[in-house]
Amino acid sequence: MNIDLQEYKTSEPIALDVAQRDALASGIRSLRIAPALGDEGRYRLTPGAEVGAFQIGNLSVSIRPKVGISKLIFLACYAMGAFKLREGERYHFAEAKTLPDAISLSLAAAARKAFERGLLHGYRTEEESLYTVRGRIRIGEQIKRRFSIPFPVEVRYDEFTEDVVANRFVKAAAWRLGRMQLRSREARDGLREIVARLGNVSLMEFPPHDVPDIRFDRLNERYREVVMLSRLVLRWRLFESDRGTVPAPGFHMNMNVVFQWFVTRALREALGVSDRTLRSDNHPDDHHRLPPIWLAKDDGEQNRIQIKPDLSWWEDGRPRRCTFVGDAKYKHIESRVPNADLFQLLAYATALDLPGGLLIYAKGEHPPDSYRVRNAGKRLEIAEIDLTGNVDKLLSRIDELGKRVRRIRDASRSGKPLATAYLAAAGD
Repeated sequence: MNIDLQEYKTSEPIALDVAQRDALASGIRSLRIAPALGDEGRYRLTPGAEVGAFQIGNLSVSIRPKVGISKLIFLACYAMGAFKLREGERYHFAEAKTLPDAISLSLAAAARKAFERGLLHGYRTEEESLYTVRGRIRIGEQIKRRFSIPFPVEVRYDEFTEDVVANRFVKAAAWRLGRMQLRSREARDGLREIVARLGNVSLMEFPPHDVPDIRFDRLNERYREVVMLSRLVLRWRLFESDRGTVPAPGFHMNMNVVFQWFVTRALREALGVSDRTLRSDNHPDDHHRLPPIWLAKDDGEQNRIQIKPDLSWWEDGRPRRCTFVGDAKYKHIESRVPNADLFQLLAYATALDLPGGLLIYAKGEHPPDSYRVRNAGKRLEIAEIDLTGNVDKLLSRIDELGKRVRRIRDASRSGKPLATAYLAAAGD
């Protein structure tokens, strides 16, 4: 049974037996299930921020993102640093019924393009015990392992092979996607074609938080698109969720995380700063982690609470000083910004001794606004990013957001009240 849903949108009544209802509740934690009034055995389903596809028993559940599947793939690839936002127009991703089908179709198309001139080869260092000398003898290992025995010989040599990391990426991604019950026959055929073409390449396991980077040059540039799609699959990975007694194989992405990663990288590109300056504690590819920020009780070191804002701007110096703090929120808001979000930003601004901060939402959640906290001298700003439209429109929105971030940061550096600094900037 196929169930097609859309992120944050309540479905029409769907007939489910008790076992199916319980399996859905156990397998997809963000899914809300409510009985349809006056309709026994039928339920209305409302997904949260998790989008993708899930296989739960005899149910095949697809949750589509509001921005569209191809746009989601674009945002996720960019958020992982696969390309610069201004290069985004050159990449075209498939639109399909489900997210795994779309990624599979895009991966197959990118692989055909990358493999047109043959598979990528490279040198890989091997260490073996052989009965003939090849490369260099590992004298230390030979003495330690085979003292006074001439054969076999411990050697190290470089082999020119197609079994390189880039090809391993592609094969691992194709294999993982192939485990799913894809609805598109074209997608299934494309994945089988990839695996067959990479028959001599090792099938490796890449943990999601330890996917190595690949640097591109003129020799492997043709692999860029297929590698970045493979990284997308390996990073978010096919998972086996064991929630309760119901295994839920599938491929899913959390829109909260994708949005936060996208905003972080896009702002760095717009502002021309590195992850050392505009820091985040939620992006796995960042090399410079956020310094610890603590809220402590009166007893000092005891019962400290560490806070981790999505974005913070740190100035060079000894010690380094924070001049901007912000948080990216991709969530469903009925009519107003939740108090919890405002209190969270207020805590950040207070702990970092800043005149205010910025909450960044996706468009449609809340109009731009600002709040002044009485008796605290803090100004909490609200901004939005419309993720729809083409790359040029998205670029202009990111640039405007970057200007706003810089104004808030400049106000903090000047020591002026935030509202006064805003008026001065507007007058300029």
